[in-house]
Amino acid sequence: MNIGEKKSALRAASLSQRNSLSEVQARAKSAAIQTNALAFPGYVSATSVALYSSVDNEVATEKILDHALAHGKSLFFPRWQDGDRLELVAVTSASELAPGKFGIPEPVGAAGLGDLGAEALLVFVPGLAFDPCGNRLGRGRGCYDRLLARLGPGSIPVGLAYEFQIVPKIPSETWDRPVRYVITESRIIDCADIRSSSERLC
Repeated sequence: MNIGEKKSALRAASLSQRNSLSEVQARAKSAAIQTNALAFPGYVSATSVALYSSVDNEVATEKILDHALAHGKSLFFPRWQDGDRLELVAVTSASELAPGKFGIPEPVGAAGLGDLGAEALLVFVPGLAFDPCGNRLGRGRGCYDRLLARLGPGSIPVGLAYEFQIVPKIPSETWDRPVRYVITESRIIDCADIRSSSERLC
């Protein structure tokens, strides 16, 4: 089985498990994950934060959205562009999000990342599965990999995941972009620390 086939099999299994969550379960787990995210030192000290609009039982982000706006953080959400490209657009209110491509809520404004740049931007990303080294399995379009590559090393990517989405190993390819941390309902994984201390594992 090649890397692509391994990813497809893992993607199907992870999606099935996530879809099996009831609405009540997803809401409760998402609330716990967001509580951990709000207490995460990287978020507490961040002045600029990028979120995503959750769909299909992804970990919700509304609690982080409300907190970030209430505490004066610059907030950005992705918006689809031609060619499966994501751009980050500023949001100052939840009312500035409206259904876009695929019906996913996205910003309606025009203010991009601009002069703030990506330096020290905390980027929360969704995923179907993550491993302790920060390798991420998405839907297969590579949109977030390309976005994180454009943002560069100054940004801090953080995965939000249910604990069952943490798997021992995700096969990675040269264009895949790992996250630096993963936050679940029960822990915060420092993936960068694991990568630097365990070449065998990663």
